[in-house]
Amino acid sequence: MNGDLVVQRPEGLYCPPGDFYIDPWRPVARAVITHAHSDHARYGMGHYLAAAPSEGVLRSRLGDIALQTLAYGERLRHHGVTVSLHPAGHVLGSAQVRLEHEGRVWVASGDYKVAPDPTCAPFEPVRCDVFITESTFGLPIYRWCPDDELFADINAWWARNIEHGRASVLACYSFGKAQRALAGVDPSIGPIIVHGAVQPLNAAYRAAGVALPETRMVTEVKDRADLRRCLVVCPPSAAASPWMRRFGDAQVAFASGWMQVRGNRRRGGYDRGFVLSDHADWPGLLQAITATGAQRVIVTHGSSAVLVRYLREHGLQAEAFETEYGDDVVEADLQAGQEEAA
Repeated sequence: MNGDLVVQRPEGLYCPPGDFYIDPWRPVARAVITHAHSDHARYGMGHYLAAAPSEGVLRSRLGDIALQTLAYGERLRHHGVTVSLHPAGHVLGSAQVRLEHEGRVWVASGDYKVAPDPTCAPFEPVRCDVFITESTFGLPIYRWCPDDELFADINAWWARNIEHGRASVLACYSFGKAQRALAGVDPSIGPIIVHGAVQPLNAAYRAAGVALPETRMVTEVKDRADLRRCLVVCPPSAAASPWMRRFGDAQVAFASGWMQVRGNRRRGGYDRGFVLSDHADWPGLLQAITATGAQRVIVTHGSSAVLVRYLREHGLQAEAFETEYGDDVVEADLQAGQEEAA
């Protein structure tokens, strides 16, 4: 619509009066970044603006960038647009972008979840006229169980594997999901080993004040017996690589929201699947949208058509934006398989 505060451009989501982009996927002069996942924070921008808690992770992933940070709730006025960043509850430093211009308020959510998570600030509903929401798990089948039940299952699986003298390998995204898994497991069960892709992100989390259990790299293991009773946290790509050979006859599980769908664990070739997501489930999406009070909702990546239809049926003005956002490759492959089967 004419006068919209956020529009689609080939480079990404653009704010015309402010002359900046939100999570652009092509190089631009000014980018506001919701969080440091690689589909939202890409290299090559002239200037980055992000929430202060994300600085360590952003610099770990993007290197030496021109980065300006804002505390949550702090306001910045740029070309007449007041910008502020508010917790999204997705991963460390994740933020919703609030834009105010000439009496109108828009909020771009980035990725978010409303469930509690000890590794990041909790989701904060922000009142607005227009809400841009993700819909990664925008189908009614996606409903997460409480964390205490989930981690009781993971801990029991790990303990059973120790009884059988084998390692427990938990494959999950290196940034966000890995740290949430580490914060939730019981470190008294056995030693915890992490892949080289996970360790620097753990350091960034600890530097930001997030409590994580002690973790070691496999090269730091002195007692070979530890390799048969450890929990290994690694990216999915490592679980299918020669790196795994040192753990012998390990049990391999995948932690992802896509494990909610029967058949995805088998399709990925995993021994176990644990439903662990850093995105909102279906009830969480509806809860977040309602809390904004927005009468117009723009839906991005995921099951956008389903969510748009549902919102229209419930009296909201809803539409979708085409974006280039999405999860890591393994999770995207699982989503594609699920959509083909639907």
